[in-house]
Amino acid sequence: MRVFLAVTSLALISGCSLLMPNHDPSMAWVDLKTDEDTELLASKVDSKDLDDDRFFQVSPGAHELHAQVRFHVAATNMGGNEPPLSRSCEMTVKYNDFVAGQTYRLEAGYVGFRPWAKLFDTNDRLLGTAREGSCGQI
Repeated sequence: MRVFLAVTSLALISGCSLLMPNHDPSMAWVDLKTDEDTELLASKVDSKDLDDDRFFQVSPGAHELHAQVRFHVAATNMGGNEPPLSRSCEMTVKYNDFVAGQTYRLEAGYVGFRPWAKLFDTNDRLLGTAREGSCGQI
């Protein structure tokens, strides 16, 4: 019985950590979107590190969003029978007009060794394209 209670409690606690916080209506919210082969993690707003890498929540106005794009380059992109190469790249996108209460989407992917990321509004309008920073192996 104790084991059951311990496992149940642990499952409930870990499940709660997966829940996204409520959107603050005085802030703009930026969701992160990738395909199944890519991982996108929020890292900084302007120069400030974030506590939660699942989203950005920013005040209205201009901001620079920093994110990590992680992906695996297949052997077919390198030649031979090499194992996939894991890559992690810094990406930065600037946008000057974040609006309180609005939801935005930062979408990322890769082609070969090159990552890409783009910022969209709720109407799927392209607002900005990220620039690639340093890349390396994971």
